[in-house]
Amino acid sequence: MLLTLKKRSVLPGFGLALGWTLFYLCLMVLIPLSTIFIKSASLSWAQFWAAISSPRALASYRLSFGASLAVSLSAPY
Repeated sequence: MLLTLKKRSVLPGFGLALGWTLFYLCLMVLIPLSTIFIKSASLSWAQFWAAISSPRALASYRLSFGASLAVSLSAPY
C-alpha cells in the first residue's frame, strides 16, 4: 500500500483567502457598480446627458480627476 503525502502549499489558506476576497469584491464593488449601468440604461439620451452634465456631476469630475492628477504628479518615482 502506497501512501502519498499531500504536497504542502507555500501559501497555506490561499484558497480560502481568495474566496473571501472575491466575495467582498463582488459585494462591495461589482454589485453597486452594476446598478449604475442598469440605472443609466433606463434613461433616455436627454435624461442621461442632463445627469452627466449637471453642475454637481461636473464638480465631482473635477475633484476626482484633479485629485488623481495631483497624486500622480506628487508621487516620487
